[in-house]
Amino acid sequence: MRKKKKSLYVIIVGCGRMGSIVANYASADGHNVVIIDKDEKSFELLSPDFSGFTIHGDATEVENLKAAKAENADVLLALTNDDNTNFMVSMIAKYVFGVRKVVARVYDPDNYQLFNDFEIHSISPILLMAEALRGVLIPTED
Repeated sequence: MRKKKKSLYVIIVGCGRMGSIVANYASADGHNVVIIDKDEKSFELLSPDFSGFTIHGDATEVENLKAAKAENADVLLALTNDDNTNFMVSMIAKYVFGVRKVVARVYDPDNYQLFNDFEIHSISPILLMAEALRGVLIPTED
């Protein structure tokens, strides 16, 4: 018998290409999802099957994170295209609301260490791509 996965309460900040894809996946996997974005049109990227909630607003404003019930979140993903916003939201989530798992997208590789210094798990698409391409450039032994 297959063990059922625990449903998580997930808050996603940023409903662009990345945020909407992750929100759709999380919703389809049965997680409780709230997605926050300043641009109401961005919610059009969500699947018609998306079963979560949307909040139109700025996630750097504490009131919007309160509305999302950040204090109950298992994980918060800061996935906007702005490092400053992602850093600020991550800090508020971690240190004000006590969210244990906070993950931030980092565009500028020069900012990567800053996020790590504050113990915010971060993912840099540019560094991931560079590492993948490095693998292409390094010859392997046949």
